[in-house]
Amino acid sequence: MTQFISVIGYPLKHSISPHFQQAALDYYKLDIRYEAREIKTEDLPSTINQLKQPQNLGANVTIPYKEKVLQLMDEVDVFASLVGTVNTVVNRDGRLVGLNTDAHGFLKALREDAMFEPENKSVVVLGAGGAARAVCFALLFEKISSLAIANRAFARAENLAGSLVKHASSKDISTDISALPWQDSKLINAVEHCQLIVNCTNLGMKYSSGEGQSPLAPDSIPKDALIYDLVYNPPETPLMRMAKEAGAKAIGGLPMLVYQGAASFNLWTDREAPLDIMISAARQALLRVGG
Repeated sequence: MTQFISVIGYPLKHSISPHFQQAALDYYKLDIRYEAREIKTEDLPSTINQLKQPQNLGANVTIPYKEKVLQLMDEVDVFASLVGTVNTVVNRDGRLVGLNTDAHGFLKALREDAMFEPENKSVVVLGAGGAARAVCFALLFEKISSLAIANRAFARAENLAGSLVKHASSKDISTDISALPWQDSKLINAVEHCQLIVNCTNLGMKYSSGEGQSPLAPDSIPKDALIYDLVYNPPETPLMRMAKEAGAKAIGGLPMLVYQGAASFNLWTDREAPLDIMISAARQALLRVGG
């Protein structure tokens, strides 16, 4: 019996997950198909419920459902529950388990592809959605010195900062955490004095409402900071291009995408993900879709 894995989100025109996940499945000659399921919000509960059928191994969950899907799980692992977002669903005998592999993918790319050690660094995170939550908690556990979160809807940044402060206090973590208004002078000052800037918004993402845009102005990018844009399509976003022009180092979201996907692959198949094959397929897919 052919089995299925899905990526669930809206929109999904930008997604290349089916390309590199299918390449990994084919490498092991598994009778499993990985499919994109672009659905609207009202169809999310029924779509998730279908994952309980025996032919479905699970799913990846992406924008804008990483937080919404949490309440639809039968069980949520400790980290996903703490972060408040799920990006991986595993069907375990008809029970759906929600997990989060974004933090793993983010940190692996940060260290192995950008050669950046986050401990004791000052960080600015742009955005406060599902990906931002995973990134912020991952960085908190790495004992960064300060974390400033900015979001266009300020209340979301405040909410995320509050969750982080509460957890940091319970674990005796001394990171200085703050929420800053979007495009505020305090944000500009934080950007100028940080060592890492992470874009978790869709600004710059192909096929999105933010296509062609950058969350920062060119003159605000410090040349000594690492710019980490989670957007992977196009391969070089407007923010990355501005960073390079400013003399700063920049990394895109493709390595994180593949690493988090590889961790999901392990959970669904109980096999070691063939990283080289997945990365190669992801790069080829970006070329084919006109990244």
